[in-house]
Amino acid sequence: MRSSWRSATAACSSSRSAKCWNSERVETPARSAMRSARGRSSPASSRSSSASTTAARVRKARRRRPSMPAMASARDAALRRAAADTRARYVSLHRPCKLIPTRARVLPGYAALLPRGAAMPGPLSGVRVVDVSAILAGPLATMMLADQGADVVKVEPPGVGDLLRLSPFRRGGMGAFFANGNRGKRSVVVDLREPAGRDVLLRLVERADVFVQNFRPGAVERLGIAERDLRKVRPDLVYVSITGYGESGPYKDRRVYDPILQALTGHVAIQKNPDVPIPDLIRHVVVDKASAYTAAQAITAALFARERGAGGQHVRVAMLDVALAFLWPDGMMAHTMLGEDVQPGPTLYEIYRLTETADGHLVYFAASDDEFHGLFRALGRPELCDDPRFSLWERGKNAEALGQLLYDEFRKWSTGELLARMIAEDVPAAPVNDLPSVLDDPQVRHNGVVVELEHPVAGKMRQARPAARFDATPCEPASPPPLHGEHTDAVLRELGYDDAALAALAEAGVIPPRA
Repeated sequence: MRSSWRSATAACSSSRSAKCWNSERVETPARSAMRSARGRSSPASSRSSSASTTAARVRKARRRRPSMPAMASARDAALRRAAADTRARYVSLHRPCKLIPTRARVLPGYAALLPRGAAMPGPLSGVRVVDVSAILAGPLATMMLADQGADVVKVEPPGVGDLLRLSPFRRGGMGAFFANGNRGKRSVVVDLREPAGRDVLLRLVERADVFVQNFRPGAVERLGIAERDLRKVRPDLVYVSITGYGESGPYKDRRVYDPILQALTGHVAIQKNPDVPIPDLIRHVVVDKASAYTAAQAITAALFARERGAGGQHVRVAMLDVALAFLWPDGMMAHTMLGEDVQPGPTLYEIYRLTETADGHLVYFAASDDEFHGLFRALGRPELCDDPRFSLWERGKNAEALGQLLYDEFRKWSTGELLARMIAEDVPAAPVNDLPSVLDDPQVRHNGVVVELEHPVAGKMRQARPAARFDATPCEPASPPPLHGEHTDAVLRELGYDDAALAALAEAGVIPPRA
């Protein structure tokens, strides 16, 4: 089964992986144009394998700062030409296919979407990522990079590997939670506690652009894979550390998961209906996901800075910081302005609530006079549009009277009938969809948000496609989520390990036993 699964995905992974991990740096049209505009030579003509030469080149890049308008103009023009060339080349040669919206038909796997040996370029094509993170914050961040064209190698320990592989709703050794955060990657199983396993990782990092880890503080030092260790083999590496509380402070050694951070940072405190003031959790891993998006954005910013001459750097993301920053814009409105003479008012978490109808619930939000007047007309009470108590500047003073009036009027209507009237009056409103209804929502189907695929081992599954759509560098997920250690032999061969070396590593327990 494993060999058939490898052959099914080889068409999608072989071309990109061979490029990315057998060479010092992949030369793309955009990178070539950038080097030309800055007066740099091609890597093919100037590559050196010595660490001292690499370090000197990094120091020189750091000193270089494009400053003349003419240079900037030339660079921008070169990049535009390179982008146009890349797009034309891939469109003409590869004829990229699109994922089909859910329920249209079942796809035979991502590999079948592309011509044999071809991969969608994506804006991060040529970027190489080594990911030793687990659970969701790190893996989801690197999956976003993979969706955008990066070659991501996920390094997992022997045994179970990433614990999310054991998540519920599992089939064929693939848990749904794991699948939803790890598509587009290659999985390598290496025991990093062994010196030979650390050597494998160093070889991977030597050819990488980004390294992502979310161990607890101190673990990477004990394993010998801290920033200072990896920068010896890759001076311009973007090294990313994701921690729960940060690398120092009174909580740094505590274990932590998403709901604990929700409770600590105020998410739980405001997650309550004022009518039934019992706080509750947000019932999905909002902090993990916000941390992933933060890390992915920071990684691309660090790569951009490196292209501008800043060199490699250490990016630190504390999930505690992310949780509070994510809550802050609206959740901390009442705690933003300092000093006296601050005009008070309602917060969003005080006014966000479901609205009860005669047969269920809906959600609406009205802020402007136009929206409130549309709401009054939809409820069959147009005379309220002229009621001075409910004008823009008086609604706050009469909030209790308005709330009681709306409560009584909403309960006279069925959800479906009232929604139609509200939408006709341009009032922002929606039904409260259950999860199966989300999949059938007309706009969700129109946007093609949800796609189906046939995983060669795990079978039929749904996933949400990447939300960002790029017109000049289009991309789609390049491969299904990997099985545990599925690509170990292939990736290590790219690093120069032959049959004898692989057999020795397997015998020592550094990699899984060979079939």
